[in-house]
Amino acid sequence: MRAEETPAAPAATPEPTPPGGRPALRAVGPGEHDEAAPGAPSRAVKPQPVPPGAELEHPSLYFNRELGLLDFNWRVLHQARDERTPLLERVRFLAITSGNLDEFFQKRVGGLKRQLIAGVQTLSLDGRTPGEQLALVAEAAAEMYAALATAWDHELRPRLRAEADVAVSDWAELDAEQRAGLTRYFRDNIYPVLTPLAVDPGHPFPFISNLSLSLAVLMRHAARNTMHFARLKVPTTQGRWVPVPNSPHKHHFVPVEQVVQANVGALFPGMEVVAASAFRVTRNADVDRDDDEAEDLLALISEELRERRFAPVVRLEVERGMPDEVRELLIRELELEPSDVYEAADMLDHAECMPLAELDLPQFRYEPWEPVVPEPLQHEGETEDEANVFSILRRGDVLVHHPYESFNASVQRLVEEAADDPHVLAIKMTLYRTGVKSPVVQALLRAAERGKQVAVLVEVTARFDEANNIVGAQMMEDVGVHVTYGLVGLKTHSKVTLVVRLEEGRPRTYCHVGTGNYHAKTTRAYTDFGLLTANSEIGRDLVNFFHFLTGYAPDQQYDRLVVAPRDMRRVFEERIDREIRVQESGGTGRIIAKLNALDDFGMIRALYRASQAGVSIDLIVRGHSRLRPGLPGYSDNIRVVSILGRFLEHDRIYYFENGGDPELFLGSADWRGRNLNERVETMVPVLDPALRERMVEVLQLALRDNRLAWDLDSEGQYVQRRPAPGEDEINYQELLMRDAVARSRAAGGRPWELSV
Repeated sequence: MRAEETPAAPAATPEPTPPGGRPALRAVGPGEHDEAAPGAPSRAVKPQPVPPGAELEHPSLYFNRELGLLDFNWRVLHQARDERTPLLERVRFLAITSGNLDEFFQKRVGGLKRQLIAGVQTLSLDGRTPGEQLALVAEAAAEMYAALATAWDHELRPRLRAEADVAVSDWAELDAEQRAGLTRYFRDNIYPVLTPLAVDPGHPFPFISNLSLSLAVLMRHAARNTMHFARLKVPTTQGRWVPVPNSPHKHHFVPVEQVVQANVGALFPGMEVVAASAFRVTRNADVDRDDDEAEDLLALISEELRERRFAPVVRLEVERGMPDEVRELLIRELELEPSDVYEAADMLDHAECMPLAELDLPQFRYEPWEPVVPEPLQHEGETEDEANVFSILRRGDVLVHHPYESFNASVQRLVEEAADDPHVLAIKMTLYRTGVKSPVVQALLRAAERGKQVAVLVEVTARFDEANNIVGAQMMEDVGVHVTYGLVGLKTHSKVTLVVRLEEGRPRTYCHVGTGNYHAKTTRAYTDFGLLTANSEIGRDLVNFFHFLTGYAPDQQYDRLVVAPRDMRRVFEERIDREIRVQESGGTGRIIAKLNALDDFGMIRALYRASQAGVSIDLIVRGHSRLRPGLPGYSDNIRVVSILGRFLEHDRIYYFENGGDPELFLGSADWRGRNLNERVETMVPVLDPALRERMVEVLQLALRDNRLAWDLDSEGQYVQRRPAPGEDEINYQELLMRDAVARSRAAGGRPWELSV
């Protein structure tokens, strides 16, 4: 691989290592354990050694959450630098890395800064103050900026030009004819929409919106020899990339800010432009919300959105070469510290590379994937009633695994058929993130218009989707849908649907409980499980659950459904304790969990106890883990693996062997404090033995992967698995795609035609 590594930091005088640590990242070949991968941080903060006899609460037993989130982003960035990944997909992973970093600063750094300002002295689980964590985050983020620049400027941009004939040029690289054409473009299309804002005693420093791209223009008055400053917002509504005219390349672009910089003098006649430097601000999204005092949750969220727009700045990104006096002015006016400034070696905001990844060049992408119709949903009955989804579910539960199996032909089909079926009395759903134009939302609107009782809980506090969710909720209210806007003090993260149908003179329930959102786009990109069932106990539980969500029923009872924050922690801890008893009585205790993140102190402590008892534990954790695996005497029997590939691993599955009578749950909750304590979550047991067996096979395949998997060790280092010489490559996601196709073909699969 052609790569230019981030220079290693100078050697430092050894000092006592702070507790916890930021896991390092390596990608190695078989038997190689000493060569850092492209995109890896040059050094890592090692966790402190565990002192003899340390209690399970000791901070040395835990990794830091904030640094763990950044480490996940290192693994995403590695996908952009891995030559085995198709070229445009590498560009996509680069853009995702940059977008993740934006969100990290808005949410996590914003939250730490708010704690620091408030004088919070509470230590993190790994024993750090907010100030200490901010210092470590700043150092780690600076390394990531350097790696992003290296990946783009020295790897991907040259590859795009050489292999895909996609040239991304700087203004200085263009010839005179191309510059003249772009200057005409500037005059006709950009100049009319620009609004320069002067800063002087008569013009206060302007408000700068979150994540917007700006130019800081430093000018000299030619006659008076005085210096002046103006801010110019770069218009990106027509895209970040301007096509270059008269180019020999199939695709040729230049960043719009460089077109503006080259022609900025036209905006200031009579002034000499000394510098026009790009910069970008990030504002805190972790604003304070007083749920206890809220009387109107919708009004509260609307106010939060307004406050977020004007929230304090937590990061300033600047172009390399910005004059010192301009940088100092921005720091002063934005009320920042020098440590809040990040200098970009190339372009600002690599998330804007996403349109390049969408270019129509299929040979540089993953092979297209079309989800298959789940085998049970392919069957046709002799009559129309026997062919509908309700008759299929009466014959048995259906397990669907997206995006390998079609969301449209399963979950969406259930909602659409329910909307059109004259026997359906009611449809109830929780919606966490979904688009206004979603087919699911359209089906709910249609059902309400046809007189069915439709009740939807729309979680308006879903971070960064609040505005979309409010619009969608109000649209549903307009046609008679009963909309609940979540519960004050609790975020509703559950993924459940309940359909009530009149059959033989009495209501019968049909349900979906899933791990992912009812969002058409993410169902093709995120891996999620869902259970479709006509089980009467689960149906009765969901009836009670929706009564809890929409009415006053805090003491609601459930037979099969596991609900947080009420019962979920207790249920999981009881299952872990049961595996300990099995192990201690001479049996084999076994736990496998697949989740997005693991940071809850209580669950980690329970897993440590289980490991100490000899229980074998495998954790498939896509994101961050605060648990340190492989610690002698604490987590010898715990293994942690992270899987990253073309699809985002999003499902939550929990397996407990139970002495040979296994229990398996799926649902919306990770083992995180926020899921178990602060959210309404649902898990459901998978009761059908054949479906349980299929899910166990999926878990075992994930544990065997040697292409997408990263092993986490006790020192916080992620090592990517590679096949040994002569060993077959096991790509978990590709094998699941092949398996889905094989099962569909064996059942005579056909594309499912959705109703219009």
